Amino acid sequence: MSSPFPLALRGLLLGIAMLSSTLAYAAEPDFAAARAETVKMLAGFIGVDTSNPPGNETKGAEFLKAILDREGIASEILELEKGRGNLVARLKGNGKKRPLLLMGHIDVVGVEREKWTVPPFGGVIKDGYIYGRGAADDKGMTSACLEIFLLLHRLKVPLDRDVIFLAESGEEGTTHVGIDFLVAKHWEKIACEFALNEGGRIVEKNGKVHYVGVSTTEKAPRPILISAKGTSGHGSRPRPDNPVTHLAMAVAKVGNWQAPMRLNDTTRAYFARLATISPPEEAFLYRHLEDPALSVMVQEKLRATQQAHNAMLRTTLVPTIMKAGFRINVIPGDALAQIDCRALPDEDMDQLAAALRKLINDPAIEVLPAVSGRPLAPPSRLDTEMFKALERAQQKIFPQALTIPMMLTGATDSAQLRAKGVQAYGIGNVMSDEDTARFHGNDERLNIDGLGRFLEYLWAAVTDIAATK
Repeated sequence: MSSPFPLALRGLLLGIAMLSSTLAYAAEPDFAAARAETVKMLAGFIGVDTSNPPGNETKGAEFLKAILDREGIASEILELEKGRGNLVARLKGNGKKRPLLLMGHIDVVGVEREKWTVPPFGGVIKDGYIYGRGAADDKGMTSACLEIFLLLHRLKVPLDRDVIFLAESGEEGTTHVGIDFLVAKHWEKIACEFALNEGGRIVEKNGKVHYVGVSTTEKAPRPILISAKGTSGHGSRPRPDNPVTHLAMAVAKVGNWQAPMRLNDTTRAYFARLATISPPEEAFLYRHLEDPALSVMVQEKLRATQQAHNAMLRTTLVPTIMKAGFRINVIPGDALAQIDCRALPDEDMDQLAAALRKLINDPAIEVLPAVSGRPLAPPSRLDTEMFKALERAQQKIFPQALTIPMMLTGATDSAQLRAKGVQAYGIGNVMSDEDTARFHGNDERLNIDGLGRFLEYLWAAVTDIAATK
């Protein structure tokens, strides 16, 4: 009779082999090396001037494509207009689940060169930061997504779903050459179940991560024009129909008015979770937003002291530009004001325009709402595999923090994806309030240590949702 030991040993070895195969995808990359590579890649990417206008995103796409080419990863550049390219690449999975899209945009806003203390397209590394236009918005995110994409390829991670890398053009105001073009003409190349994009941030206070903000929805820019008509004439003879006077009174009414508060699933969850980690006086405000007896007082307090949170509660209207007249001694025949309106995802713009006309109550004034722009779409859900994977990634990398869904008061290309039914989530680097304030500003920068931790977080979330279990 043979000894049972060889059989037991063979069983043990077989079990280890099966476990190793199952967990192969979970092998951790060398994150120190990954961070160094990402910083180098980002510095070179910043050096490609893709200021929009004019964009010249194809130059940036070619820079990124060369990196993929060296790795043997097929990719293609798609252009609606010459020089305005978008880059798409794909890692194939076994098809059990629908794809995951990792995305960031190539173009950046312009600079006032004389107000920068470092070359804006130099990718300068100083005091633990990398400086340059696009470091935070959005070449840092694009570079981080590409690094994760490269790591999946190099480590031969088995995937249950395709992982798509997208670097799009035109995000900064000319989306017709970017995400609009891709959705309309090349949807099959980027169609996905989930997308990870810009729009959130890992909030750092006093050197510690406070919470991980994940944007699940965003406001839509909907500029509104207010016009006044009158009779032109000599400046020495006052007229009751002076359009400048009528417009000034109308703009004053709009600027002092607040649209009604309206919470959605995202903002309700945001304030509820934020209350659990806030000082008592702030937590009180967040917990009583919908209290019938206290809501008005709470809203006014937030309006006076927390403008960002006040903006999350409602559609906002901010007068920004007024145009009238051409000579001091001539009463003009018309005057025009532009209102920067940031609409809630479910805002009815016709009803809002009607409310403004009633508020202004002046037959000399016309209110003209925008007829197009980024689409309004329902928020991405909080009960999906992707959101739960982001929560687990936060618990692993930032266990002292909390994941908080948030509504972005700006705008991103996630809007077009949500309108197609994609569950899109905005994430971002570890940032202090000072770092965030430099978005679109002078001496834009990205914290290098924070970038390394963000790579770990992104890797954890992507492998959780996409790798074969």
